[in-house]
Amino acid sequence: MKIYATSELKFKLDPKELKLLFKINPYLHAASVLFNWLIILAVTYLCILFPSPWLYILTLIIIGARMHALTVLMHDAAHFRFLKNRIWNDLIVNLYLMYPIFTSIEKYRRNHLAHHQKLNTDEDPDWAAKQGKRSFTFPKSKTEFVLRLASYLVLYQGIMDVAWLLKRLEGNDEKNSGKSESRSLKIVFYVLLFGAITFLGVWQYYLLFWIVPFLSTFFMFQYIRSVAEHFGGLTYDNVLTSTRTVKASFIEHFFIAPHNVGYHLEHHLYPGVPFYNLPKLHNLLMAQTDYSAKAHITKGYTLGLLEELSK
Repeated sequence: MKIYATSELKFKLDPKELKLLFKINPYLHAASVLFNWLIILAVTYLCILFPSPWLYILTLIIIGARMHALTVLMHDAAHFRFLKNRIWNDLIVNLYLMYPIFTSIEKYRRNHLAHHQKLNTDEDPDWAAKQGKRSFTFPKSKTEFVLRLASYLVLYQGIMDVAWLLKRLEGNDEKNSGKSESRSLKIVFYVLLFGAITFLGVWQYYLLFWIVPFLSTFFMFQYIRSVAEHFGGLTYDNVLTSTRTVKASFIEHFFIAPHNVGYHLEHHLYPGVPFYNLPKLHNLLMAQTDYSAKAHITKGYTLGLLEELSK
């Protein structure tokens, strides 16, 4: 399968205008990280203060959505769109997210950069790993898709996914050379984390408000995003039809597509553009006939995307 390079598409973008879109703003990135963590802490506190089964379910959904939002920010950092100092870039991201979800940005980056370089080919680790899996076989009925999402809410599919994902990332360590993660730092992190949880006697809160949403709604949102990016309704004729941009509603932005992650086609064309500049990049590209006439753009996750995935 041939994937055309961006240069072959001959977009006529103003070089000076495009250059500005590549400029990183670490303060905006850091503020976004803080925003997500504050929401996680706030809804956890409220649920503890006003215990209710319905409030707990809503809390699980919100925490899973914010955990997913943090991975979107991590994804930018994997492209070094957070800090210019790459050592600090990786260290901070590992501490604020990747160690808490039991992996590292180094493992993720090896897999993800190969995905960009070999998009939708047998050498793309994401594409190859998902081929033939029932979860990523489309079209499927709306009922089957909804049942697949429901399987995450009872933790079953999330447990299966985390085992599959960690195995894949570990396998990439054996196949690839290059900078590896600091295992000693990771061990120190877990010793301090679990020691603090034990000392404070809050294991029940850690399990209820981190592990349960991690194994349920977090992986559910990850699955929806993965499907939206490269599966169902795509023709794979060229880069413009090998992934899609999904124009999300306000509510979808909060729960499904945080931090402009729906602009995935733009990201594949210009992976050096940070998340906060993707809408501007989209507008510039839409002014290009080669882009606006051929790009696969879907309006909404809950309506447009669902229709494209369904029989």
